[in-house]
Amino acid sequence: MYRPPHFAVDDLPLQHELIRAHPLGLLVVHGSAGLTADPVPFVLDADRGPFGTLRCHVARANPVWREADGAREALVVFSAVDHYVTPSWYATKRETGKVVPTWNYATVHAHGPMRAIEDPAWLAAQIAALTDIHEGRRAAPWSVDDAPAPFIAAQMRGIVGLEIPIARIEGKWKVSQNRPETDRRGVDEGLRAEGDEEAAAMAALVRQHGGIEG
Repeated sequence: MYRPPHFAVDDLPLQHELIRAHPLGLLVVHGSAGLTADPVPFVLDADRGPFGTLRCHVARANPVWREADGAREALVVFSAVDHYVTPSWYATKRETGKVVPTWNYATVHAHGPMRAIEDPAWLAAQIAALTDIHEGRRAAPWSVDDAPAPFIAAQMRGIVGLEIPIARIEGKWKVSQNRPETDRRGVDEGLRAEGDEEAAAMAALVRQHGGIEG
């Protein structure tokens, strides 16, 4: 990933925070059929390995797991909020006119060797962990145990686990850090004026990484 120094984020806890907040990763593999890309929800085990370990499962019918020999590298792309940035928000537009549109975003790319896992105990733990993460915040959380055991057993026979120890991880927060402070403030104000949740979330990132109070 191209990462100019002002956009590069190497803070591992912050990278992990983005993964947990946006766990639907794009699993990219260069296999026997060429490049493939599959959106898959992941569970992050931050304590396994120097950069953490990613776990997921895919349908047995998905050929990607057959590429998971423990040596082939996979790339997982996690994307947070993104938003168009109009030059009209920049003070520089009024001063010189020398501005162009851009797009702000935050992303984490995790690389590592991928291995397939068919062990029923591992799969059961993976499914339970993924379910608990996303059901735990609900008023009436669904549990794997709510479904009949024979049904869950049949479902598990149709999936294969994947585990990726992260060997390299890169973060990129492109949130107007390269602009003068007056422009960053203009982007913050412009995004907040948009009035939608995505724009508000991007404005918060612009303030956080651009040293803007408010």
